[in-house]
Amino acid sequence: MSISNDLKYKYARLSVVEKLIVINIIVYVINALLPFLFGLDRNFIVNKFQLPERFSDFITQPWSLITYAFFHGGIWHIFWNMYLLFFFGRMFTNLFGGRRFLNVYFLGLITGGLFFLLSYNIFPVFFTKNSVLIGASAGVMAILVFVCTYIPNQEIRLIFFNIKLWYLAVFFVLLDLVQIPVSNAGGHIAHLGGALLGFMYAKKLHDGKDIGVWFERLVSGFLNLFTARKRSPLKTVHKKQGRATQSKGKNADKNEHQQKIDDILDKISKSGYESLSKEEKDYLFKAGKE
Repeated sequence: MSISNDLKYKYARLSVVEKLIVINIIVYVINALLPFLFGLDRNFIVNKFQLPERFSDFITQPWSLITYAFFHGGIWHIFWNMYLLFFFGRMFTNLFGGRRFLNVYFLGLITGGLFFLLSYNIFPVFFTKNSVLIGASAGVMAILVFVCTYIPNQEIRLIFFNIKLWYLAVFFVLLDLVQIPVSNAGGHIAHLGGALLGFMYAKKLHDGKDIGVWFERLVSGFLNLFTARKRSPLKTVHKKQGRATQSKGKNADKNEHQQKIDDILDKISKSGYESLSKEEKDYLFKAGKE
């Protein structure tokens, strides 16, 4: 097996969270190396993808509402974002899987970016400021706050003591609030936008409504535009009765599977993840991989 094929194989076996982290690291390395190697301005690449503060600049590069998140200002900036993304992303995907993780993450990025744009075009205090937005923090905050909202009483170990997740969410939100007047106001405002999205998503999902379904359908529809449709020259005819019976059986299995997942999630919400039996944890983990 060639090195190229070996890397592709290893990448394919990564979880969606790990793949996202790898992509962020690759972009960081490219953004740091290419300008240096070719004698370009150090912001030559990031200028095309960062989110500007003015609407007049934003309309010339609307893609920046998402691409800004793949660029970071320094090694510690990307380190802490990726560390938190790995920790809380793994908790998220164990509960709900990769597709919903991507919904919350990217909707958090978009919401955070919109908060940044609106703030710098509405509040007079920012009119004379020159700022741009980069970093995955808004998406990370969306994932973090989602998990802390959905299973608020779940405890995690912090060095010498345990702490409930909802305490952690409140700490991060307050930290951003008090730092807005001090430094990096745009970044902290974007964090709060992501946090709000994560909070609302978790609350609505707990009530049985997935507010990210439209986004998933939009992305799927967009990707389908670039997927070649293969047409078979042969037409297969099925018997209606057999087809209906098979479909009914599949639906029954699907409903039973979903009901079991819902029961497990309800148990987590009420008593925490550690209250699950090994069988329930394994079942939820396997469901998250689907």
